[in-house]
Amino acid sequence: MKNKLAILLSLLVIISSCVPSKLGTKESLYPEVYKKNPLTILVLPAINKTTAADAKELFTATTAECLSYTGYYIYPTELVNDILKQESGWNTETLDVNTLTKLKDYFGADAVLLVTINKWNTSYYVVGGNVKVELEYKLVSTLDGAVIWTQKISETIDTSQKSGGSGIAGMVLDLAMTAVKTASTQYVPIAVGLNNKAFKLLPFGKYHLRYRKDQTDEILNNYTVMPSNK
Repeated sequence: MKNKLAILLSLLVIISSCVPSKLGTKESLYPEVYKKNPLTILVLPAINKTTAADAKELFTATTAECLSYTGYYIYPTELVNDILKQESGWNTETLDVNTLTKLKDYFGADAVLLVTINKWNTSYYVVGGNVKVELEYKLVSTLDGAVIWTQKISETIDTSQKSGGSGIAGMVLDLAMTAVKTASTQYVPIAVGLNNKAFKLLPFGKYHLRYRKDQTDEILNNYTVMPSNK
């Protein structure tokens, strides 16, 4: 009986640990977004802290479109990037708060979005492979340079490839296929997936049907949003 009880308690602990916990409502977690109420957002070129040289431009190309579905007016990426390159603003790694607030006068944006690519690590081994990605998002008000919303998203993408072969030859082939798939994993689909995961946690903007109706939406610790009935 004691053994059965111990097993049952262990199962309950495991099950409870797998259930996502509530972090809070959108309004309790991101009150400044509702207070500042930005209508327009300027997406700046990503800050690339990895060794992947093309990550900056590829991530920047995907972010604005994903963000546009949240109900904000997003400035055209190509136009913004062309202007920033002409004005030596492409290198976002060196931007400071004073520069960010000046973008209000230059573009008229209420807020700017900065995405930092902290990790893009690829690895492969005999039994599989993966790509580890970590992004950090910051929405900064151009009124005073305050960070009004931030999110850190990390994910490990499995790139294991099975050939269906057996024995040592099959294992070698699997390793080769995994290495190729891992090395050629594209930034764009991974960036889109992570962007969408992050932006669904952002309070909706004026041009969304649920604008000012999402304050009581619950956010869980696995990036899940539970819309309220209000």
